[in-house]
Amino acid sequence: MGFKCGIVGLPNVGKSTLFNALTETQAAQAANYPFCTIEPNVGQVAVPDDRLQKIAAIAGSAKIIETQLGFVDIAGLVKGASAGEGLGNQFLGNIREVDAIVHVLRCFVDDDIQHVSNTVDPIADAEVVETELMLSDLESLEKRVPAAEKKAKAGDKEAKVLASVLGQALELLREGKPARLTQPEGEDELKVFEQAQLLTAKPVLYVCNVAEEDAADGNAMSAKVFEKAAAEGAQAVVVSAAIESELVEMEPDDRAEFLTEMGLTESGLARVIRAGYKLLGLQTFFTAGPKEARAWTFPTGARAPQAAGEIHTDFERGFIRAETTAYDDFIELNGEAGAREAGKLRQEGKEYVVQDGDVMLFKFNV
Repeated sequence: MGFKCGIVGLPNVGKSTLFNALTETQAAQAANYPFCTIEPNVGQVAVPDDRLQKIAAIAGSAKIIETQLGFVDIAGLVKGASAGEGLGNQFLGNIREVDAIVHVLRCFVDDDIQHVSNTVDPIADAEVVETELMLSDLESLEKRVPAAEKKAKAGDKEAKVLASVLGQALELLREGKPARLTQPEGEDELKVFEQAQLLTAKPVLYVCNVAEEDAADGNAMSAKVFEKAAAEGAQAVVVSAAIESELVEMEPDDRAEFLTEMGLTESGLARVIRAGYKLLGLQTFFTAGPKEARAWTFPTGARAPQAAGEIHTDFERGFIRAETTAYDDFIELNGEAGAREAGKLRQEGKEYVVQDGDVMLFKFNV
């Protein structure tokens, strides 16, 4: 299962710097002028999870493999993108291909770094991007909805479903609200809504890029972004891209000391990755043995066969059962043998809804 978060924002807000730090590479050239990033750079990032290390220690695993989340560095957007200004068409196309939007907002003042509007206002910046996404969705739906309504009146059942759910999205957009506030009724409407691939239907994480001295607690500008996120049901985190850039240049042993000196308990990137993971409705199950301990991603609510399919399609097709131990039981009882002896290792069938942290061994026959 591959999930991707698209890093977006106006030019010169720190998108490429954040991406470089996330992937611990210089894959995205970072420079002080608009459109430095033209082709979207894609990187896979390990999802930090202390539980995996503890499981591996108990299982005596020779190798540890974290689950990963994809990040895409997308070219900076400018006002008029929905009409093709700047790299507008390409920008919108790149966003359409990601599962969630990581919206980087500049919450720092630095006269040496040019801002496209010559003023630092993260809320105004957010509105520029949101407006362009809404205009693009509006243009799409104002063509599709009337056509669907016409067919629906003629008795077309599929068109009726489409007109209902996309009509609701269109009304929201006309009110200046994102399509993600649409509430599809039933599986048919949900399927139509998802297939519409509306840009403003994607979940959003606001990343407040602050100066180094504000990395621990944020500032007045980031506080306004958090208020905006809360009002929209979105998420927000504070990061100093400058600090993250320094961290990736350090030896691993030196990073903890540096973070402590900055008043931080963990890197901002760890918060971004976990928030992105949560934003997509993802959870983790584990497998462990002498060869390796591994974390696997699954969508919240998945049943055991679907989780098994994340490892291999044969596991799902020939699923018999899943030997399952809750993470807390695995740790407390010192692994599989202790859990089995204490009656905490369960035999779960096809209807079992996998829980975050489950340690699993799948039995299958193809």
